[in-house]
Amino acid sequence: MEKLNVTMKDYILETPETVLKNIENSSALTNDLVHEFLKKPYSRIIIVASGSSCNASHMARLFMMKQLNMEVKIVTPFTFTNYEHNINKDEDFVMCISQSGCSTNTIKALRKCRELGIPAIGLTGNVNSDFKTEADLVVDYGVGIELVGYVTKGVVTLALFLMLFALEANIDIKLKDRIMIEKDMKKAMTAHAEMVAAFDVLYNKHRKAFTSMTNLYTVGCGANMGTVMEGALKVGETVHVPSCCYEVDEYIHGPNLQLTPNYTVIFVDGGDEAGKRAVQAYHATRTVTDRCFIITNDPTVDEDHAIRIPSCVDELLTPLHHVVFFQLLAHTVSTELRTMPRHPLFAEYFHTKIDNKSENYVDHHKELFEH
Repeated sequence: MEKLNVTMKDYILETPETVLKNIENSSALTNDLVHEFLKKPYSRIIIVASGSSCNASHMARLFMMKQLNMEVKIVTPFTFTNYEHNINKDEDFVMCISQSGCSTNTIKALRKCRELGIPAIGLTGNVNSDFKTEADLVVDYGVGIELVGYVTKGVVTLALFLMLFALEANIDIKLKDRIMIEKDMKKAMTAHAEMVAAFDVLYNKHRKAFTSMTNLYTVGCGANMGTVMEGALKVGETVHVPSCCYEVDEYIHGPNLQLTPNYTVIFVDGGDEAGKRAVQAYHATRTVTDRCFIITNDPTVDEDHAIRIPSCVDELLTPLHHVVFFQLLAHTVSTELRTMPRHPLFAEYFHTKIDNKSENYVDHHKELFEH
């Protein structure tokens, strides 16, 4: 296979352009899914997704709930297929998500939908994947091309798509409110660029700490639970250190007892009232470890350990740019330490015993992951 020169960072830097284009094309982009959703007076949305798609869904969940005034439940495909599929056909709107369209667990979830007698709706970044034959309705959520398996652009564009879907499906929204929300979504891409610049400054100050991580806690709340979930996943996938995510008050109810000066802990303050709790937890954690950082505009945090984002938007939209910190951290550390390759036993044997992608999946960067 010809080696590709594209990296995670290339797709991170492409994200704002794709997001802004999708905001402008919101109606056309979401039309098929909105049309399907408005066929019945649904009272609950169930999103079936795993990995980064699951995390992106959590990033959008609270925004969707606010716009549509209904519960949004997120469940993994394995759990949906085997355990949690007690569906009310007239009240529950189910959508299954896989960026590649080749994830075997999500394919099974689509089949389960058909078995239950409900529409098998698939959201994907690749409409010519297995979803084409497995789903009744295939929706392209607008990520475009992303060949690196550790997705970055796909996370933000999926979260945005779900937000735009909720905005378009909210038939009661006032025009002035919609205009303000779209303006804030675009502002979030200004903040995206600010995050890229701020990351470089913080990373260069603490390069020794970041390149010697032995474990990582990511801590947040609200919409940014999805952010810290993705942060833990990305660092664990690429840097290959144990990485765990926690809601801020759950962090101080047990996981904090493990703290030593060797622990790395990164907090996210979304800027709302609840975010103040993250700042408190940050200050408490700094009494134990200096490997402690926070995304915040709170003035009580010293500049050496803070990421400041001047372009403030509603907390429900902040995941669109806050997640970039963790994407850049994963890319930069794994590149410097060359941790992308997997253990030879894993590379040789793991997927001979269990699969997670269909035979149609193409791993464009396989050579990067194996010794």
